[in-house]
Amino acid sequence: MTAISFGIIVGFIGWFLVRYILLSFYTVDQNERAVKTIFGRAERLPIAANSEDPFVEYLRPDERERYKYPQLRVIPPGGPYFKWPWERIYKVSIATQTMNMALDLEQPQANHGGSILEAVTKDQLNVGLKGQIRYRVSEQHLYAYLFGVKTPVVHVMGYFISILRERIANFEAPAQLAGSAASQPMDASAVSGVSINDLRKNLRDLNEHMDRECLSSPARYGIILDASLITEIDAPTDVESAMAAINTAHNHVSSDISLAQASADQKIVQSKRAVEIETLKAQAEVEPLLALAEQLHVLKERGPEVLKSYLRNVRLKLFRQANQVVLEVDQ
Repeated sequence: MTAISFGIIVGFIGWFLVRYILLSFYTVDQNERAVKTIFGRAERLPIAANSEDPFVEYLRPDERERYKYPQLRVIPPGGPYFKWPWERIYKVSIATQTMNMALDLEQPQANHGGSILEAVTKDQLNVGLKGQIRYRVSEQHLYAYLFGVKTPVVHVMGYFISILRERIANFEAPAQLAGSAASQPMDASAVSGVSINDLRKNLRDLNEHMDRECLSSPARYGIILDASLITEIDAPTDVESAMAAINTAHNHVSSDISLAQASADQKIVQSKRAVEIETLKAQAEVEPLLALAEQLHVLKERGPEVLKSYLRNVRLKLFRQANQVVLEVDQ
């Protein structure tokens, strides 16, 4: 064997040891999870482990069979682990990430450079939406994330935007309670019935609706939408100025109604107070008369002479207090 052949053999052995032995050790970070495939097939858990998926109930009946993915054996954080040359490791970060809801990962220039998402309201207004969404990879649905769809983040963003635009197009403000509507002045947006006003007033309800509608995203794409935060809704400039004028007029009306109600409430309170004062005065005047009548009744029960003596004493007291006395003389 020549020196060249010996060197080739030694080099091959060294390359093999480095490539398939030393580099076969790997670790998994704390915010990562890993999945191993053997000859291209991921390690799976028994079928029974997939029977209690809490996110399947949010799918429609016709979708449950379509998105029925197997559960994979997940490699937890730690290491070092070892893999054979015919095995491959897929690492996935499960940390929560934030992204602009208007960002299009396939076409970054779309939606005004990923800054404003456009939608049409029920009254044909083209509004611009600004906000963010928080999402993370579901550890229980790594098959859907890694092997179910090609680009899961793009799919889940498209799913979110389609639901959001449908909600914007059909959004109606919740009906006010009869009691609260009767006791409070009507708001400007409720009077005008402009959908963008309803949307701006009910941003919290809109965000909560989006969170509920996206509960099936882990079973579909392996991504959990933690929260959606729509922060701003912009209308066209001409519509914005018209609505500002409408809102200003209704604010004046609401202010006048509030002042009138406050004045009426104040007069009602004053009237009730005056009635209470007069009632107390009448009671104060009646109390001595009632006490005197009760006392005379007691004296009468003790005998007619007692009542006459009482009347004589009262008369004498009145004579002493009077400056002049007019007596009637029988003729």
